[in-house]
Amino acid sequence: MRSAKSWLTMSSAVALSTVLLAGCAAGGASGTGGTHSNNSNGAGASANSGSSSASPSPKNEPVSFNFYFTGSQNVKDLWDTLVPMFEQQNDQVDVNMVYIPSGTGAEPTYDRILAAKQAGKGSGDIDLYEDGIATVTRGTTDGVWEQLSKESIPNLANVNEKTMGDVDHYAIPYRSSAVVLAYDSTKISDPPKTLDELLAWIKDNPEQFAYNDPSTGGSGSSFVQTVIYQDLPEEEIHNSDPSVMEKWEPGFNKLKEIGNYVYGKGIYPKKNQGTLDLLMNGEVSMIPAWSDMVLQQLNEGLLPETIRMQQITPGFNGGPTYLMVNDESDKKEAVHQFLDFVLSPEAQAVIVDKMNGFPGIELQNMPQETQDKFEGVAEGFRTFNLGDLGTEINKRWQSEVAAQ
Repeated sequence: MRSAKSWLTMSSAVALSTVLLAGCAAGGASGTGGTHSNNSNGAGASANSGSSSASPSPKNEPVSFNFYFTGSQNVKDLWDTLVPMFEQQNDQVDVNMVYIPSGTGAEPTYDRILAAKQAGKGSGDIDLYEDGIATVTRGTTDGVWEQLSKESIPNLANVNEKTMGDVDHYAIPYRSSAVVLAYDSTKISDPPKTLDELLAWIKDNPEQFAYNDPSTGGSGSSFVQTVIYQDLPEEEIHNSDPSVMEKWEPGFNKLKEIGNYVYGKGIYPKKNQGTLDLLMNGEVSMIPAWSDMVLQQLNEGLLPETIRMQQITPGFNGGPTYLMVNDESDKKEAVHQFLDFVLSPEAQAVIVDKMNGFPGIELQNMPQETQDKFEGVAEGFRTFNLGDLGTEINKRWQSEVAAQ
């Protein structure tokens, strides 16, 4: 977004969404309609940098498209950095950012996209959208996202093909974080590498492991779900059919079995930070934790520098954040150009620095320093997509595990 234009934030965005949703609901006339890299030299020598190619608007004006996203202040800071970088290199594209602060409700944005499509009113003035796997799945079902390809976005070749396959190429996982084991390396020299090894370690080291109440944070939820689904077929982690609940009993029995061996013989801290505080203070030696939270607190000196991270096999769940292109957009060429830039090593380095997250492209395309930073952590995580079953797990955990 160039300096001559002003930011749209939550108040104006929601008001505009409400007006357009009402218009879309009224119906009316049809709308405007809107691989793995083998490069081993680091820094992605084979990757494109998103040079200017979008067709200019009449009178040589830049093509402008609308990019809606939500999140905390660090997400806004990220795009405040990346968009000017892109526009400096691409003077024929203007990215109009619309930021919806975290906690103020992003649901109207998706509703507006869907209502515009159903009413035949094009894109609803939303060309690019950032959100999580639930919205990716919903939009794929509703047919609102464009299926993306390396032909239009060459740097997609540097994104893990399996990761793209998980969303059937309807979204780009441009950054990720994952739940990992965070541990005190002064006490643990050889951390568990599998779930079986972890469960055995918990029993062999009473009260040295903690996980938070799964209803209060994703790291505890990931641990609980990983245990419950350990012996189920891999495809079940993408199954939201309630019939799978009948297969949970062995996993819940394991959670009950280790209850007397975790911190405080069955004390479950609140929120992700609760267990990090225990690790920080030396009250426990190992916890499941979000990788970006660990890296941020290591960088800020809040966690001792002796804290290390390790992913297990099969992995805890990861949390990619996705970018989706509205299939009704008539600005796709400019949007693709921007996405190609976002997937360049140059932009990905900014994402790693500002978000303390994993790059969206494979590590071999990043500088060696970044590869070393995430070695053994950034790969192997899984994406759990359980729908409403996650809530059912939390309810059952409260009644059978926390209450025992």
